[in-house]
Amino acid sequence: MTLLQGIFLGILQGVAEFLPISSSGHLAIAQNLFGLDEVPLLFDVFLHLATLAAVCLYFWKKIWTLLKCFGRWICRKPLVEDTGYDKDDLLCGSDQIGRKTIIAIILSTLVTGVMGIVTSKLIPELPVKVICCGFIVTSALLIISALIEKKASQKTESENQGISKKQALFVGFMQGIGTLPGISRSGSTIAGALLCGVNRKAAGEYSFIISIPAILGAFILELKDLGDVSESVGALPLIAGCISAFLVGYLSLALLMKTIRKGKLQWFACYLIPAAILGFIFL
Repeated sequence: MTLLQGIFLGILQGVAEFLPISSSGHLAIAQNLFGLDEVPLLFDVFLHLATLAAVCLYFWKKIWTLLKCFGRWICRKPLVEDTGYDKDDLLCGSDQIGRKTIIAIILSTLVTGVMGIVTSKLIPELPVKVICCGFIVTSALLIISALIEKKASQKTESENQGISKKQALFVGFMQGIGTLPGISRSGSTIAGALLCGVNRKAAGEYSFIISIPAILGAFILELKDLGDVSESVGALPLIAGCISAFLVGYLSLALLMKTIRKGKLQWFACYLIPAAILGFIFL
């Protein structure tokens, strides 16, 4: 892999990881076009780690609040009502809601982990045309979630009880589906959260917060290929790719959160559907 290819793949990861267009699908297609069929999956995971750093930076205050809530819970300290966030915040509105969020994160991660073990065996066998089918699935999820978003947000605004266990399990299932190339992890989890009644702001935030343990888990599972990365990729393209993925990823995340608040996620279907059609024709 050349330096320019590493930078390009990093930029592609930074854009596609957060915008609901499937980073794994785009990386697979790009590597196929570049003739980089021997690049191990761990390279993609390294790029995901770079965008994970962007998530931690963007949401550091909310993550820190949840960590403090978890610490008080472990130490059995009294509940704290003032977390510094709005009382209507579905994730950190109070200590009690924060504890529900922590339980939800654990449940979502467990479901995703089980599904990820299964889908990881399928990923190397998926042809490009199947990835294009994933683009269509992501488009359908975005359009359907957009149709029901208004009703879902109105429901959660009237009664803030945090993320329920059923919602956490369903979102974890949707994140598991998002591990397949072509199906966007962010798109599937945000759509899943909207479908089960989470408002748009919390759906976006929760989607990216639960990506933290999922990506770390994938990194640990793929560490066995560390030697293959140094041989087939090289240190310089890997470092350049990670830096570009982090910088572009932070900007993409900021853009997506604005898009979510405006309720315009379905716009990305206007890109995915033509991209899938072109993929069926030319790839």
